[in-house]
Amino acid sequence: QAQLVESGGGSVQAGGSLTLSCAASGSIYRINTLGWYRAAPGKQRELVSSITTGGETIYVDSVKDRFTIFRDNAKNTVSLQMTRLTPEDTGVYYCNFAPISDQRKYYWGQGTLVIVSS
Repeated sequence: QAQLVESGGGSVQAGGSLTLSCAASGSIYRINTLGWYRAAPGKQRELVSSITTGGETIYVDSVKDRFTIFRDNAKNTVSLQMTRLTPEDTGVYYCNFAPISDQRKYYWGQGTLVIVSS
């Protein structure tokens, strides 16, 4: 039973924008810091942004000032608005608890694929 479901990926040209959405079950959404992770081709999955239940946000340097993470309490969703996309943003994006010290110990959904072409 999936409790975190990602959506919103797609193919865009460099400079374009996409907004990803993560639908979370109520119990997970209300009490946890959630984040968006990216698995780029040939690279390890990394946390790119997270948001606490209080709205505090963290971004990895490579996406600062381009990505915005936000929560919608009415819909139990955590979204990632991505602007000025570059080919280096290409990858599968996953939503999960954050931070995670050992990714092997957590269930990972299918993620949503983002392809940015130059």
